[in-house]
Amino acid sequence: MKFSPPTLPVTLGSRRELFIDDALIEHLTGGARRQLHHPQPREVVLHFDAPEEGTGCGYCSLFQDGDRYRLYYKGFALKVVPGKIVNEDVAHRFTCYAESTDGVHWTKPELGLVDYLGSRANNIVLNTGRHGTLDVDAAHPAIFKDLNPACPADARYKGMFRSDGVHGLVMMQSPDGWQWTPLHDEPVITDGAFDSQNLAFWDTVRGEYRAYWRCFPGGTAAKGNWHPEGPRSIRTATSPDLLHWSPAHDLTYVGSPAPEELYVSQIKPYHRAPHLFIGFPARYVERPWGASMHALPDHAHREQRSAAQNRYGTAITESLLMCSRDGVEFTRWAEGFLRPGPERTGTWNYGHQYLAWHLVETPSSLAPDAPPELSLYAVENYWTGHAGGSSLRRYTLRLDGFVSLLAPMSGGECVTRPVTFDGGELRLNFATSAAGTVRVELQSDTGAPLPGFGLEACEPIFGDAIDRRVVWSGNPDLSRHAGQPLRLRLVLQDADIYSFRFAHPGSPPF
Repeated sequence: MKFSPPTLPVTLGSRRELFIDDALIEHLTGGARRQLHHPQPREVVLHFDAPEEGTGCGYCSLFQDGDRYRLYYKGFALKVVPGKIVNEDVAHRFTCYAESTDGVHWTKPELGLVDYLGSRANNIVLNTGRHGTLDVDAAHPAIFKDLNPACPADARYKGMFRSDGVHGLVMMQSPDGWQWTPLHDEPVITDGAFDSQNLAFWDTVRGEYRAYWRCFPGGTAAKGNWHPEGPRSIRTATSPDLLHWSPAHDLTYVGSPAPEELYVSQIKPYHRAPHLFIGFPARYVERPWGASMHALPDHAHREQRSAAQNRYGTAITESLLMCSRDGVEFTRWAEGFLRPGPERTGTWNYGHQYLAWHLVETPSSLAPDAPPELSLYAVENYWTGHAGGSSLRRYTLRLDGFVSLLAPMSGGECVTRPVTFDGGELRLNFATSAAGTVRVELQSDTGAPLPGFGLEACEPIFGDAIDRRVVWSGNPDLSRHAGQPLRLRLVLQDADIYSFRFAHPGSPPF
């Protein structure tokens, strides 16, 4: 096999690598290809049916915090006047809170923090209005636990909110995730549209904060107002302190360069491979009225919403998958990652399948001894104004299961670009059929098999495991090649490989 001109090897160390992009792939032959996988629907975990939650909850922030899962979301009301108007109830805008011990069963604690209809027996964390020097729009929250090792204990939780006064994004801080005060006395980012969920987090790999927010690439800010021009898009910048931000960059894309209406980016480092930014942006599509539109659920209600603005009834959303290694240029899959799914009440509408920011690990739904899985959470019945409010459904993927390297029974191969590694073992996250196999050959950077690590020496690998060690006959010492450039030749038959990593013997699985 001929290889492209020599390049510097990719330094892997012992980090986990996924096939979510093609950054490490030199050649694919035979039937080998990368395959997008889709989250599998599970149960509805929350009904947002309390009076303070209104009729349109969303913009969820979800993360694991020790032995607790935390969920923050907007409590929001949409007014629907039959045959006439649809608008937002500007007086009903809150940040609400729920928690869980397993990611499946959730409770809404009575926090006693904010008065609503004469009572504090509710789960409201923050209300829209004046907080210190800031006017905060509590219906546009993005809450995260600050992983910066220099973060003070009394500011361990942070929140980015849309300003309800001066145009921009404002930052709040909290010692416990419930009691909030301003981090700064004015907006920290002003170059954007912001009528969405806008995010910030600490990047542990690069040692900086990064933000993503909604914008229009040709939009301008003038006299405190944003004037949109161009499609909905996403902008990013970095900061050492959440206050002072670098020049902003609009995201660019490979793999799916066609313009899309994208927002609610849901980007964050993937916790099992934090050098990778993974996002689940919402794709917004307005479809024409016709036979298919009339056949969708809630037809009468859809026409009622369209009486205010046509797009309130004809807009449909879903979530895509994208990833990046630098935070700016993303590999974006054009196909829907989380499609609207089977038609049923509360689906195939504006805001449907907005994914929570971000995914978490949860115990397997198959058996106690099965590996953990990834849980993602998506909103249903959003932006409809239906009585009873919206709801949150859980979806699952296998660990690292976004995209696989796949080949049919007829076979296929992948050869990687040159890499260097640390450790003495190679481990795979893979799945085969009962008759399928995976085999691995280690090669020099010029493509010659390494002695003892040729394809014929690799024991055929079969099964379905998250962290299986690759074995070569005679158990040759892999560690002697650590730090030296080599390639992986992966040969598959009716099999998927989701990720791989080099590891030190005895290191924990997963």
